[in-house]
Amino acid sequence: MPLLRIQDLTTHFFMKQGTVRALDRVDLVLNAKHVLGVAGESGCGKSTMAYSIMRLIPPPGRIIEGEIWYEDRDILRLSDERVRKDIRWKRISMVFQGAMNALNPLITIGDQIAEPIIAHKGLDRKKALEKASSLLGSVGIDPARVNNYPFELSGGMKQRVMIAMAMACDPEIIIADEPTTALDVVVAAGIMNLIKDLQKRIGLSMILITHDLSVIAQTCHEVVIMYAGKVAESGDVLSVFENSVHPYTKELIGAFPSIKGTKRELRAIKGNPPDLIDPPPGCRFHPRCRFTKEICTKEEPEFKEVGKGHFASCHLL
Repeated sequence: MPLLRIQDLTTHFFMKQGTVRALDRVDLVLNAKHVLGVAGESGCGKSTMAYSIMRLIPPPGRIIEGEIWYEDRDILRLSDERVRKDIRWKRISMVFQGAMNALNPLITIGDQIAEPIIAHKGLDRKKALEKASSLLGSVGIDPARVNNYPFELSGGMKQRVMIAMAMACDPEIIIADEPTTALDVVVAAGIMNLIKDLQKRIGLSMILITHDLSVIAQTCHEVVIMYAGKVAESGDVLSVFENSVHPYTKELIGAFPSIKGTKRELRAIKGNPPDLIDPPPGCRFHPRCRFTKEICTKEEPEFKEVGKGHFASCHLL
């Protein structure tokens, strides 16, 4: 059953140069105990969507319209105080991008994990630190390091601390925003194995934002492909990766190397994502698409079902 449902989510940033249409009527569904992968090039709106769900869009950004249903509550209709007390960190938490900069260097990791526990669970500092120690152990860090400062930890350990912090209040949903950014390949693989293990062991529902299609293929149940602030294609991982219909999805897969597959020349996607202050008319991918027709340059394609649970937005369907 859907645990989180997003409809027509629109988020803009009001800059001096103009209005950046970072999200434009985005739809998304996260099922209970499932992992939803979100992929796309930089600037396509992945992180903006995550911050919109958490109601953490900073000025000059603003959520213009839409609905974000968590169970039977629309998060966008709740007061800031209600979101802070009942939703953020308690029900939905987030592993922020770039653990190197996400931790306060002046506070021990134990106190940083304990802070949301004290705020939302009502435990005293001693019991909160005990739970923090237990959480460190669950993510593969010696609980005795609860009094360490961030500078005493490696990059991979800091990322594990961020995951422990996201789990601190036993949320139902964790949003992981590119959790392996700035980590080397070996450490990144360890972090992803940890996330997969925790999800299966605890039964978490997760939104995993990443550029790595292989991670989505190995970890996620469903996938959403975003481009220029819109959803280009979505569905279960097997259906989207094996029977992709949107040209952008095909180009992403074609640009990704395969270790086990047949040798082939990687095909780079020509051009760059559009300026979202002045996006192109019609389909936003048409200036880079190899199959563009006249209708693609004039009319925005409908987002429609192309198979059971498989949706795409393209005139060529």
